[in-house]
Amino acid sequence: MLKSSVFPFLKGAAMGAANVIPGVSGGTIALITGIFERLINAIKSFDGQALRHILKGEFKAFFRYTDFFFLVYLFAGVFAAIVSLAKLLEFLFLNYPMYVWSFFFGLVLASVYFVGKTVKNWHIAAIISFLIGAGIAISISVLTPASENQSFFYLFLCGVVAICSMILPGLSGSFVLVLMGNYQLVMIDAVNNFDLEILVPVAIGAVAGLIVFSRFLSWLIKRFPDSTIALLSGFILGSLSILWPWKDEITQQFGDKVKVVAYDWQLPELNSDFALAVVFIILGILSIAITEIWAGKKGKEA
Repeated sequence: MLKSSVFPFLKGAAMGAANVIPGVSGGTIALITGIFERLINAIKSFDGQALRHILKGEFKAFFRYTDFFFLVYLFAGVFAAIVSLAKLLEFLFLNYPMYVWSFFFGLVLASVYFVGKTVKNWHIAAIISFLIGAGIAISISVLTPASENQSFFYLFLCGVVAICSMILPGLSGSFVLVLMGNYQLVMIDAVNNFDLEILVPVAIGAVAGLIVFSRFLSWLIKRFPDSTIALLSGFILGSLSILWPWKDEITQQFGDKVKVVAYDWQLPELNSDFALAVVFIILGILSIAITEIWAGKKGKEA
């Protein structure tokens, strides 16, 4: 019962909490908690075979083929966390931003090590993949936002890129939309006004991106497991630039919402705030280390 329902729910809750944090990806948590490949495979299983099971009334076979209940428990956790933690995290970010960033910086920093440990062979291709992943994630954090573009193809591309960013560890879908210049158009104007001319191409792109990219990622993991995990580890490492606790956010007003469009990084001052921030970084590292040790013991018992 714990393994089939409670654990997926808790891991989904962790993913949901991560999605509330600016710059933290639910994909990162999925990778850290060991469900990334299972999630990708479950998403890609919604194909012609799944449809045939439904049309034939073979619902048990459909549930089994798509890992349906895993997804139900997982996304129930995601939804529960977003609803319950959004206000708390908003309060913490408003009042203690440095300490929140510090905790997540430590958590993600430790994740680079523990995810990297799962690479069985750090050959040249894996090392290059790791560096490419880190370089892409860092580059995204320093890009200048593009201008708004309402063309059908560009909106379709926004949907593809946004959904792929949400799946990939280390990348934030909303942050990528900001960089593509269409966050205001899509997430504020079109959503509030239910503008189908904008939402439909984005939705088509998101669905197409999810279907194609989940299959591509699944193929990569099976064909090049070490290089793919190394690439994803690089994405996580690169995301540390966004999580750096000592920075000023450069924001832009989008209707009644304010979104971060860039960062001004700084070196820390050696004072009591710095010391406390280091404590939270260590707590973040320990939380991942303890989780990994506990998961290892559970795995041996099983």
